[in-house]
Amino acid sequence: MKDVVIRVKGRVQGVGFRRWAVSKAKEIGGISGWVHNDYDGSVLLRLKGNDDSLDKMMIACQKGPLFGRVDSLEFVVGRISSFLPEVEDGVFVRV
Repeated sequence: MKDVVIRVKGRVQGVGFRRWAVSKAKEIGGISGWVHNDYDGSVLLRLKGNDDSLDKMMIACQKGPLFGRVDSLEFVVGRISSFLPEVEDGVFVRV
């Protein structure tokens, strides 16, 4: 199991990105984690799963929802906010 955090930049807040991400994670299957609107207008996703599931989710996130626009996708290295929850196995939620 891998655990990654990615930041998605573009028009990703106010377009249903978090709802779309939860739906997409369930569709792909095998992904635990959360999706969060960050203070700078980007969206953070913490994804935990096998390589295949994570690859599919990251590819999907490069396009995003119908009314969104993804300009970039980057890995976040280092510590993230301690206010964000730990990953619960088998659960992918909006926070």
